[in-house]
Amino acid sequence: MRAFYRGAMDALYAACVIVAGVALVLISAVIPWAVYTRYVLNQAASWPEPTAVLLTIVVTFIGGAACYRVRAHMNVAFFVSLLPPTWRRVPEVVAELLVAAMALFMLIYGEKLVEATWYNTIADFPSLSVGVTYLPIPIGGACLLLFVIERLVLGPLDQFTELAPHAH
Repeated sequence: MRAFYRGAMDALYAACVIVAGVALVLISAVIPWAVYTRYVLNQAASWPEPTAVLLTIVVTFIGGAACYRVRAHMNVAFFVSLLPPTWRRVPEVVAELLVAAMALFMLIYGEKLVEATWYNTIADFPSLSVGVTYLPIPIGGACLLLFVIERLVLGPLDQFTELAPHAH
């Protein structure tokens, strides 16, 4: 069961990285187009800015969950490092539980935000629901919560563990 859950989290992590990576590449294409149309053609396109904002939301919440899993996030471990080794687990678990609480907040209230704005539309994209644009919040919260559970139950990833699937 442990191997199955770790494998599922590997797959979820890979999906998060791919989605966030594609969003980042698209941002890198959209912003220069906005600059080109505004300053070279002297006729700014209306869609690049809101598109970049929507893609940034994806990078922030989906990519943020992936970064958390591999500890590629800001971490202040100075005070924990001052503790004796036997006491270090306590603040680590407290920190994980606080992250889990934040993930639950994102999941629950993000879903309520999506539901409340589902039938609203964006002026620049009349066929796109505002609720759809907020979907990365509860999805990122769910991914983050699953990664917290993984770390609490199975322990942190070994820093030398390969994250991609590998043959034995």
